[in-house]
Amino acid sequence: MRDRRAERREATKAEILDAAWELVRAEGLATLSLRDLARKVGMQAPSLYSYFESKHAIYDAMFLQGNLELLRRYEALPEFDDPVDEFRSNARLFVGFTVEDPARAQLMFMRSIPGFEPSAETYGVAVRIVERGRERFKKLGVTKPEHFDLWTGIVSGLAFQQIANEPDTERWTRLADEAVDMFLGHINTKRGRAK
Repeated sequence: MRDRRAERREATKAEILDAAWELVRAEGLATLSLRDLARKVGMQAPSLYSYFESKHAIYDAMFLQGNLELLRRYEALPEFDDPVDEFRSNARLFVGFTVEDPARAQLMFMRSIPGFEPSAETYGVAVRIVERGRERFKKLGVTKPEHFDLWTGIVSGLAFQQIANEPDTERWTRLADEAVDMFLGHINTKRGRAK
């Protein structure tokens, strides 16, 4: 038997989240107003609490949506014989994903909402993405945590430079492959010195 009430509730929650994304993309992530959000979906602001317990709960659901979409895209990538090709593909995917929606990137990768912490369940998806990245690194023989940290700084830097400076060009996004080569060259040079 279908639970039509539950289906309607989930449809309304999805409508609220779609409207929230629309508002933050137009006005900025930190400017999300429950009054404006309620107006956009045709209800009174207190009625939102029937679907989300707080504004942070809305942000949490949005954070989850973003991470599930990033995970889905990673999982949809083809299999690669060469781990370097896989690494390049993943780098291009991350930079492209980040740049295509600055509000989503800000929510997922920056701490820009005072007091907002993703729930453990929601954050678990982000952890899965990071663990997937660490597994990709192991295929390349890169196991030091500081190398993973260095890489995340490099690839995030490309994405956020693009967003901040020339969002309508590919000035930084086109450097993803070069960043991979530079990073791997650095790692291999460090390995050579260690011998």
